[in-house]
Amino acid sequence: MKVLRRHIRASRDIDQTIAYYLEHAPEGVADRFLDELELALQHIAQHPGTGSRRYANASSIEGLRFWTLRHFPFAVFYAEHPHHIAVLRVLHQSSDLPQHLN
Repeated sequence: MKVLRRHIRASRDIDQTIAYYLEHAPEGVADRFLDELELALQHIAQHPGTGSRRYANASSIEGLRFWTLRHFPFAVFYAEHPHHIAVLRVLHQSSDLPQHLN
């Protein structure tokens, strides 16, 4: 299993999502989002090659892949490196993904 390194933009994405859920969603939704995100990150750390490369050509990020959360409309974008996995963004799937990845 490789170490995950969360980029500042991914951390901001997560913080904004949690803030949104705390303000606009029923109690507990933000916690469920974090639980599901943690499961996705564990999967990525154990099986980085299983993520989709669908947006790899739309970005200049070498080796870009993503993994979607099961019950929330978010995708974790990451790139595998020799000694770690860079978690680059955590984006809502209805956003302009190629724009956010550049």
